[in-house]
Amino acid sequence: MPIEQFRQAAALIEDKILKTPLVNSPALSRMFGGEIYLKLENLQKTGSFKIRGATFKLLKCMDKIGPGGVVAASAGNHAQGVALAARQLGIPATIVMPEWVSISKEEATLMYGGQVVISGQSIGECLDEAQRLSLEGRLFIHPFDDADVITGQGTVGLEIFDDMPNPDVVVVPVGGGGLISGIAAVARAMAPDTQVIGVQTAGCPSTYDAIMKGRITQVDGRSSIADGISVRKVGQLTFDIIQECVDEVVLVEEEQIAAAILLLLEREKILAEGAGAAPLAAVMNGAVGVPQGGKTVLVISGGNVDSPLLGRIISQGLIKSGRVMRIRVRMADVPGALARLLVLVADLKANVLHIYHDRNVRGIPLYVTHVELELETRGPTHLKEIETALLAAGYRLE
Repeated sequence: MPIEQFRQAAALIEDKILKTPLVNSPALSRMFGGEIYLKLENLQKTGSFKIRGATFKLLKCMDKIGPGGVVAASAGNHAQGVALAARQLGIPATIVMPEWVSISKEEATLMYGGQVVISGQSIGECLDEAQRLSLEGRLFIHPFDDADVITGQGTVGLEIFDDMPNPDVVVVPVGGGGLISGIAAVARAMAPDTQVIGVQTAGCPSTYDAIMKGRITQVDGRSSIADGISVRKVGQLTFDIIQECVDEVVLVEEEQIAAAILLLLEREKILAEGAGAAPLAAVMNGAVGVPQGGKTVLVISGGNVDSPLLGRIISQGLIKSGRVMRIRVRMADVPGALARLLVLVADLKANVLHIYHDRNVRGIPLYVTHVELELETRGPTHLKEIETALLAAGYRLE
């Protein structure tokens, strides 16, 4: 794909999207020993890069769009991108979403002007319904396996390499492959020495599996907090570009993605969805090495995370990092016993977040009670100090 094609796309969509910042992260750079930069597509309109490809596709096909407008299938970011792109151009948009779509993402799609049709238990079934609706006079917008969509997503790469001519590594989340295909094609034209590395969730490794086998396959994907890249089958167009232009695709686990979301939130004050945090997760788990003294760009592809899910991610992340500990203590049910336990906890400089006192536990004597504590700690070393001190004081921990 010639670089002029991406330049033309960027000029065409310029007044319909935001040019997102590429920022250095001193905290992450210190942690990993090389200069780390974040391409913040979570600050894009609709909170994701998806509006780029949708907008370019619509502008290229204006003469083919009839009164019925356009139709797309998505559980999230593509839905919102198409809905807003269509509204900005005065085009009706019908979005097919699965029955399990989150309320917040359905409401966001409606807010951006899309007409939502709930149909199907999978994205594949949604795509089938969207293609059926296209037969009624609507233009179908594929979420990734479309040359115009890939070109529009590639404008992310254009901005990266215009701002930083020769980064050593660019790390990109991979679902259906539209984003990494566009970025990698631009990289080969503008910075051929730059490594482009894709990241997928281990729960749905469709592109990784296709590369390993040398052919496209459909995987049995598990549910994931990185739902934006949980695509069970990579596109044919995108796979061809990935094979030619992408250096490597690596995998990350769910808990690593959760830890990356928490790290970005705490250290950078950046809210990233699971897919957007996947590049940092790959750096954290060592799947992607940071060149010492070199420049690494992490593409934070989106920031649309449901509030209830974010709460669970933060809670579990704090527990796994040793910042929160939960213990159950068995002790004598006598006046002052609970107060003595809490004084000891206070002396250990732990903060009590929750406490539950239960005398009615099956199998314990009448004079014994259970107390469950959730404590805020300073990390694994402090957690171990608390355990050791409680045991030394005669408490039985469960």
